[in-house]
Amino acid sequence: MKLISLETQSGIPKYKQIISSVEIAIAENRLNRGDQLPSVNKLCLEFSISRDTVLLAYDELKKRGIVFAILGKGYYIKSTEFSFEHRYFVLFDELNAFKENLYNSFLEAIDNRAQIDIFFHHFNLDMFRKLINESNGNYSKYIIMPTNLKGAAAIIKTLPKNDVYILDQTNDELSGYPSVHQNFVKDVFSALVKAKLLLKKYERLVLIFPGFKEPLGMVEGFEKFGADFLFENTIIPNFEHQIIKKGTVYIIPNDRHLVEVIEQAKKQELQIGLDYGIISYNDTPLKKVVENGITTISTDFTAMGLLLAEMILNNKKDKIENQSDLLIRKSL
Repeated sequence: MKLISLETQSGIPKYKQIISSVEIAIAENRLNRGDQLPSVNKLCLEFSISRDTVLLAYDELKKRGIVFAILGKGYYIKSTEFSFEHRYFVLFDELNAFKENLYNSFLEAIDNRAQIDIFFHHFNLDMFRKLINESNGNYSKYIIMPTNLKGAAAIIKTLPKNDVYILDQTNDELSGYPSVHQNFVKDVFSALVKAKLLLKKYERLVLIFPGFKEPLGMVEGFEKFGADFLFENTIIPNFEHQIIKKGTVYIIPNDRHLVEVIEQAKKQELQIGLDYGIISYNDTPLKKVVENGITTISTDFTAMGLLLAEMILNNKKDKIENQSDLLIRKSL
């Protein structure tokens, strides 16, 4: 396994990347006391960098008491007893009940083995760029929730590639990065297939999809189900000024729209699970009791946090689809 890794597209100076590589190798027990570091000439040739760059890095490691030099022979590890602090940069889109479950399970699994700093971009590309640019080079791992922000992939690629993990949503542009993510196309389609017998008592399916922050895969999975099983289906951007037609099932990713649909049904004196149905997205404790239970399509966010922590702690580079399920309740 290579001891030194340099990212040519990174904004981090090369000498700092060399220092970080050595410190990480020591922390991961790939370098021990007395081990020899790659020679200055070897690094110059391998990475097409100047001798001054390598010497600057090795001199800094000497000042920290980590490395010593033997004239004519090279550089060796002097001490592995140094304060190398694992610092994780965590960038979420927003904080809500289920994302909090994800974060808490990740935090518990890390178990104080790293300092974790969490930030939120709130689906704002400028904020996303600013937070990543300011963090670049200051952390040992970068955990990014890019959602469906256009241009996010190009910004992520400025970070050291080996230290980046993608969370919750990924796409083709980010396929080279390890991830724990949801497959929204498969999850929506599979959930509706599971509910097919219950759906047959209704006449039509309506997906309320604003498209601002909701994953686009939801639309694909919804349309595929309608086409494959010949269900009448419609997509609307919001629920404002809508009248509920009897025999309609609403698939609702946004909880604000969930409230609006229920309020409108009460005005029309419609009975949930009989006159109309609801399938919400992302389960919360409240949805177990509202209207005697709201049916949900939901991934296991606690499991997502645990899988991410295990991957990072074991230095794995997997691409994991987090499991999702349909939780059937009275609303269907």
